[in-house]
Amino acid sequence: MKEFFTRALSGLFFVGLLLMCLQYKETSAGLFYIFGLVCLFEFNRLIQQKNAMSYVFFSVLFGGFIFWKTFFGSLKGLAEAVQILQVVNMFVLLFLIRDLFSKKNLPSLLNNQFINTTFYISSGFIFLALITDGFVPFNSLIILGMFILIWVNDSFAYFIGKNFGAQKLFPSISPKKTVEGFLGGLFFVAIGSYVISLYITTITFSHWLIIGVVISVFGTFGDLIESKYKRQANVKDSGIIMPGHGGLLDRLDSAIFAAPFVYLFLRIFDYVS
Repeated sequence: MKEFFTRALSGLFFVGLLLMCLQYKETSAGLFYIFGLVCLFEFNRLIQQKNAMSYVFFSVLFGGFIFWKTFFGSLKGLAEAVQILQVVNMFVLLFLIRDLFSKKNLPSLLNNQFINTTFYISSGFIFLALITDGFVPFNSLIILGMFILIWVNDSFAYFIGKNFGAQKLFPSISPKKTVEGFLGGLFFVAIGSYVISLYITTITFSHWLIIGVVISVFGTFGDLIESKYKRQANVKDSGIIMPGHGGLLDRLDSAIFAAPFVYLFLRIFDYVS
């Protein structure tokens, strides 16, 4: 019971902080920057990397893209750089997905830890922030809906997997995840997409449904990839910053992995400037 209340209070604080900061573009940009630094710290501990360059490079990238967009109102002059970042980011993410099906340790891409900190962790937060500040005027409801769908997917995947799961999804990486849980999460995300479309009408239900599918699929991959890193490091959680939940990366692994794909979808349909 004590652990339940600890998890609940920690979760409520996180949600409250997110809701408060998402009201303004400056505070939302600052929040994702701080979250990015914390998650970089936790990830560097997992891969035993002590080089400070990952924090410097994240700060330069985030400052170049997000703070420029936040305070100057446009990515004019940086649009091509964003596209290049997205191409490289997705290339790395697809390699990480491929490595889920391999028994080799992560990261295997060029055996370069710096590539993974930059184009796995750092880029994820950049695209989260770009989704938040991708509308004129500023509209944070898309990113709020995205987080709601992630919570719906995680909650129902856990509940259905625990009670009805039989077929393991990736038993060597996350023994508790099941195919039934994944499909259950996807089903309730579809329902959640419809409910969200009734209240957040910036985009249509069909677009929310596609975003939900992207989140369910790639969010699950993100959770599994972080689980493989933790298994290699022989730790249960990425950190202790959120009592009852573990590290911040444990809470945001799905979001930062799915964010580039959600951003791409929005770009295709010309919703992000």
